[in-house]
Formats: sequence, structure tokens, C-alpha cells
Amino acid sequence: MNALVPLPVLLPLFATGLSLAAGIRLKRFQRFISVAVLTAVVVISVVLMIAADDGPLSVHLGDFAPPLGITLVADRLSGLMLTVSSLVTLCVLVYSLGQGMADKDEETPLAVFHPAYLILVAGIACTFLAGDLMNLFVGFEIMLVSSFVLLTLGGTGPRIRAGSTYVIISLLSSMIFLVAIAITYAATGTVNFAQLAERFDDLPLGVTTLIQAMLLTVFGIKAAVFPVAAWLPDSYPTAPAPVTAVFAGLLTKVGVYCMLRTETLLFPGNRLGSLLLVVALASMIIGILGAVAQTDLKRLLSFTLISHIGYMVFGVGLADREGIAGAIVYVVHHITVQTTLFLVAGLIERRGGTTELTRLGGMARSAPLLSLLFFVPAMNIAGIPPFSGFIGKLALMRAGVDNGSVLAWVLVGGSTLTSLLTLYVVVKVWNLAFWRSEPPGQAAEGTVMESQEDDADDADDEADVGGPAVTPQDNQGIPVRPGGGQVVATSITGKAVTTTKRPPRTMLAATAATVVLGLSYTVLAGPLAAYTDRSAQELLTRTPYIEEVLRP
Repeated sequence: MNALVPLPVLLPLFATGLSLAAGIRLKRFQRFISVAVLTAVVVISVVLMIAADDGPLSVHLGDFAPPLGITLVADRLSGLMLTVSSLVTLCVLVYSLGQGMADKDEETPLAVFHPAYLILVAGIACTFLAGDLMNLFVGFEIMLVSSFVLLTLGGTGPRIRAGSTYVIISLLSSMIFLVAIAITYAATGTVNFAQLAERFDDLPLGVTTLIQAMLLTVFGIKAAVFPVAAWLPDSYPTAPAPVTAVFAGLLTKVGVYCMLRTETLLFPGNRLGSLLLVVALASMIIGILGAVAQTDLKRLLSFTLISHIGYMVFGVGLADREGIAGAIVYVVHHITVQTTLFLVAGLIERRGGTTELTRLGGMARSAPLLSLLFFVPAMNIAGIPPFSGFIGKLALMRAGVDNGSVLAWVLVGGSTLTSLLTLYVVVKVWNLAFWRSEPPGQAAEGTVMESQEDDADDADDEADVGGPAVTPQDNQGIPVRPGGGQVVATSITGKAVTTTKRPPRTMLAATAATVVLGLSYTVLAGPLAAYTDRSAQELLTRTPYIEEVLRP
């Protein structure tokens, strides 16, 4: 069974080579390879999750024992994260295939999408399975390289700017991470998690606290917690819908996963727990207030993402069995639901021609299926019973009440307020985009939605012939073309697309699959809660992990 541990990393990397070799000439083969490999990764992840319930599994690549070799470890937490992430990435891939085929995007950028996406999946799996700090760093860098490619697909101006911001922030966090690794190795002579868990106890308190603070800073940037979250609302909304969905659903949770792993395995005792609780409260309140102020759906969802990361950090800050278990439940729930909401945002953009809520309306009548696909995850993220969002929030609040400290009670109140404001935000979206009648400016079916690059080219052509060089605008200041097209970029490659009343069936099916996955957490709430409770106990005990990695 241990031989399966490296496969979630190796299979996508192997498929990347095949996908690059196939290129644009063998489009169907490229799609087949991507879907087949991610399906295999789903199966392997489920097997590892079940097997890890009997104890952690580990592999020392090249048969080199720590600290020399590369160690990959699958325990309950990593197995669960692998399973959820692989299911979500498969659904998003199917969604992107439907969007690419519908838009007839057959150009080079789309051919690059598949290899970049597979590398991203490999990086995520590497992060979840890494048994040492150095390979955790490698997983981060793999994700960074592929993320920049995916963020800038098509090379449009907004995407390049957003991608540049993302890369700068990521490189800054990578530098801090490398310094933390260097200090760790200098102090202990290893970067292996199991060995560090034994050796950190012998270090001066100031050294371990410095390393802990640096790692939390790195993971906080990745997770987009306040006050290091300002980059996210400007980076994610410009990307294609499937890219934004997988980034919002998964990449931020990688940071939370790393917090869970290091805070329980390397830094027991919760020395910085109060700081984490303060950060969690600030992320909840400031994030949701930012969402309240937004009128663009993608930016609104980006701010709710920041806010709900606070719930997970709440559980990490409590650092007891109930808090850790509640955080894991909420991570699983949020990966799926946040991904779903961004996929729905892509469908709304395709149907209405924009994600600006003031320009949308009437979709409850004109697109009932799309309305249902939004309503279910919206109520889920708002924490309405009996959805998994309610289960996760209730578990965290009960953990806060059981903790009994003043700060924990403040977090319980902040969690309640954030949940109510989240409900207000999703109801606002529902009223504006779905419930009210269609506004006069909403794009009709068949409207050509031009990209920013198309508009710039048109303006240059008009200037060359002495015509107006300024794009006309409607009464709300949104650029429009004389034929009715608006200046947006909705396709994967950033090119113009045409609005349709009926989104492609493949996109709808993939989105529906993520909705069903989110609902399954409610149906399987008992087994899920039991599994996460065992996972939390294993994390806090530490002994099974250490013994598995260091056994002869």
C-alpha cells in the first residue's frame, strides 16, 4: 500500500509530458489524458484515505532514510485533503473542457492549459504528502510556476497585472520560507518533520518561536489571512472561471493545511494561539465587511473567501481536539463550496455577460437551473441548517465555548456575526442577479462579449482612420461596443465570446457535480465528523506519524 503514496504526485507529472507532446495537434488525446489521470488520482486518493485510517503510510524515495531522503507521508489528514482536492480538480477540469469547446478556443494558450493544470495538481499533492520542510517548499514552488501560467492565459492586460501581483507576493513568501528553512536546518541539522518534532524540544524558546512565527507568516500569505490578504481580491477575479475556482477553493486551503500540520506536529503547546485567534477574528470581520461593500460577484466571493479562512484559523488557534476537528471539517466544506460558487459565477458571466450585480437580474425566471446551482452552495456557505457549512461552524463554536477563554468567546460572537453577514451578502446577490426583473442594460442572448485586447485594437483602428479613439460607455460607465458588446474577457484564453441563454451542458454538469459533492458532506456528516475527530486526535498525539517515518 505504501507504494501508492507517490502516485498522486508522479501521475500528473507524467501526464504533463504526454500532454505537452500531444499539444494542439491532438486535442482529444490531450483532454483524454488529463481526465484519465485525474480520475486515477481520485481513485488512489480514496484508497490512501481509507488505508491511512489504520495508521500513517510513508515512502522514502530512493530508500534514503531521513534526513537525507525525500519522505512522503499519507496520514488521515493528508488522505482526506487529497481525496477532496482530487475530486474538485477533476470537476473543474471537466468544466474547463466544456468552456474551451464551447468557445472554440483551439489556440496555443488552451493547449498550454492542460500541462499547467496537471502541474498544479501535482504541486498540491506534493504539499499534502510532503514529510519535510524542503519538499513542502518545492510543492509551493511547483504551484507558483503553474499558477502564473494559468493566471495569465491569453496575455490580456488585466491578467498580466494580476499575475504579476500574485508572483511578487508569492516570491516574497518564498524568500521568508527559505530563510525559515535555513534557520531550522542550522539549529537542528534536519528539515524532516518527524525529526524536527523530536529536536525542537531541545532548542531555546526564542529560536523555536522565531521559526514558528516565520512559518505562520508564510502560510498566512498563502491562506490569505488578514493582514496579508490584500493581494487576493485583485488577483483572482481576472482569471478564467475554472482557474479562479480552483485557486479560491484549493490554493488558500493549502496554507491552512500547512498551519494544521506544523502547529500540531512541530509546535505543540499553542504558544501563539492567542495571536492566531486575533488574526482569525480580524479575517472574519474585515473580509465579510469587504464583501458587503462589493457589487461585482467575483470580488464579493473573493472577500468572503478571506472572511471564511478566519473560521479555519479559529480552529487552529484553539489547538484542542474539538477545534482541530472543526477546522478540518470546515476546510473540506469550504474547498468544495467556494469552488462551486466561482464556477457558478462563470456561468452567470456567460449568461448575463458580466458579473457586475447592478447589470444582472431576472435569472430565477430565465435560468432556473443556474439559480438552483447558486442557491444551494450560497445557503451552504451562509451556514443554513442542515448544510455542511452549519455543521462546521457549529463544531467550531462549540469548541470555542468549551475552551471558555474570553478570546474564544469573542471569536464565537465574531463567528456568529460573520455568518449573519454572509447570509446578507448571498441574499443580496440572489435579489440582484436572480430575483428582481431584468435591468434594461442586461446583455441579450447572442451579444458578443469583447475582450479588453479586442477593444484596444478597435480603438487603434479607429484612431488610424481619424475616428474616435475612445470606447463609448453606457450610463454606468461600463465600456460598450456599437453592436452591443461589452469589454470583458470571459473565455479561458481571454478572447471574445457570445452570451447564451443555455450554458454548455458540460459546464452545467461539472458545476452540478460539485454541488452534489457539497451536499454529500451533509448526508455523510456522521462518518465525516468521526473521521476528522480521529484525524485531530492523531495530529495532537504525534506519535503515530513520528514512529511511521522514523521506523527502521
